[in-house]
Amino acid sequence: MTALSESGLRRLWHGLPWALALLVYFTGGGYLGLGTHALVMILFALSLDLALGQAGIITMGHAAFFGIGAYAAGIFASHLSADPLLGLAAATLAASLFGLLSGAFILHTAGVTLMMLTLAVSALLAEFANQAHGLTGGDDGLQLGRMAPLLGLFGFDLWGKTAYLYALAVLFLWSLAAWRIMRSPFGRSLDGIRQNPRRMRAIGTPVWRRLVVAYGLSAAMAGSAGALEAQTTRSVGLGALSVLTSGTVLVMLVLGGTRRSYGAFLGATVYVVVQDFAAEIDPFRWMFVIGLLLMAVVLIFENGLTGLGDAARRALAGLPRRSGRP
Repeated sequence: MTALSESGLRRLWHGLPWALALLVYFTGGGYLGLGTHALVMILFALSLDLALGQAGIITMGHAAFFGIGAYAAGIFASHLSADPLLGLAAATLAASLFGLLSGAFILHTAGVTLMMLTLAVSALLAEFANQAHGLTGGDDGLQLGRMAPLLGLFGFDLWGKTAYLYALAVLFLWSLAAWRIMRSPFGRSLDGIRQNPRRMRAIGTPVWRRLVVAYGLSAAMAGSAGALEAQTTRSVGLGALSVLTSGTVLVMLVLGGTRRSYGAFLGATVYVVVQDFAAEIDPFRWMFVIGLLLMAVVLIFENGLTGLGDAARRALAGLPRRSGRP
């Protein structure tokens, strides 16, 4: 196989998820709402992969940033402007600033201590949202009302077409940004910090500062996901800040595989689809199906569902090659 053909295959591989997403748009019909939710969860899982998979920041409270983004978008739409892009920008900025601020304090720690601190931050935010009834709606939730047309042209229709393309566009831009970040010197240094922070400090790398920046970027992505969820469903509830939400996105990432190009894509999509169909069959025991799926994937594949691709490549590598002669 020539270098050109290998490059072409790589481009084809990277374009396949986006082509499938567009195919869902044209053929999804009544499932576009589910597809939009899947796109939001992919972005959320991608944000966790940046913090946990790439930088090695152990967190169990990533829902804090998702919830901040959701509530910021909801409050912005209710009190300032119903423009979705302005709300998205405000939510992303709010989550990023909170990520930088909280990260500056808690990222002096590591391991179990760090994990418990992230959990505590998320729990404190959830309690604040519950008590601040006048601002967040408390346990009744927050209703956004009618969103303004996207770019002043495309209204959010009943069939969810605008919402789907909106979520897909935001996901694409963040995916491109994450891809560039991870292949930059900054991204390479994060990989080194994840593997051996002491050695990175020894060669002069500002480990704490880079972790804080990575945490802020991850928070911004999660905030964008929360804003999309709020704007496309036009409601925000306390569940956006719950420990269950943090656990759910972690399961999605483990299913797909951490530090893999499309692990978040595959894991979140499979989780959302399996959850939807399992809940239709049995609304009370669908988590049993998710649990079995997670156990099977973790025990069989080293790198989650993306390990299927690794297994296929190894199998193909074991096949005898053609000599190219007649």
